[in-house]
Amino acid sequence: MSNTSPVSGPNYHLEEQIGGYVCGVDEVGRGPWAGPVTTAAVILNPANIPDGLNDSKKLSAKKREKLYPLIMESAQVGFGEASPQEIDDLNILQATHLAMQRAVANLPRRPDHALIDGNRLPELDCPASFVIKGDNISLSIAAASIIAKVRRDFFMAEIAKIYPEYGWESNAGYGTRQHIEALSLVGPSRFHRMSFAPIQKILLDEKSIRD
Repeated sequence: MSNTSPVSGPNYHLEEQIGGYVCGVDEVGRGPWAGPVTTAAVILNPANIPDGLNDSKKLSAKKREKLYPLIMESAQVGFGEASPQEIDDLNILQATHLAMQRAVANLPRRPDHALIDGNRLPELDCPASFVIKGDNISLSIAAASIIAKVRRDFFMAEIAKIYPEYGWESNAGYGTRQHIEALSLVGPSRFHRMSFAPIQKILLDEKSIRD
């Protein structure tokens, strides 16, 4: 089952059609050059859905941080991550699926169905459907996108205290000018994804200089 119908903002229709305990699953951090890929699985309480849920990319950081505790207090939430090392070992798609599996497994209860943002399904212990642009369609996926985004941004800000030169507190590991300049000066850290092309190029450049 998949759903690509455009709607004006996410709603709870898919969850109601499926019935039972339905979790939405989303990821954050596929594109950055550093840090984990972070996922969340959320089972909303239909009687207590926080107002203002939407695709995390459409919300300000302040709005996401306001919604985060409301979701945590009213819903069942599971987290998952795949480390930079796992991303390098598996590839970003398989690592994302691993993180999604972990998020669903970490829910307080087994869902009857999982709605996965995107166009591919990880292997799960429950029935699942993918939903293209799901964070614009499903409130459960929108909630998961907010939870994953806030959690990953917090982690990147924390490790930025260890490696301040990369600017992770503001760029979240993406290839901004500050990040690129720091990489050219000090090279990659243990939190970088060594298999990603920009990091590979820096490593090759360093090797050619040494040689």
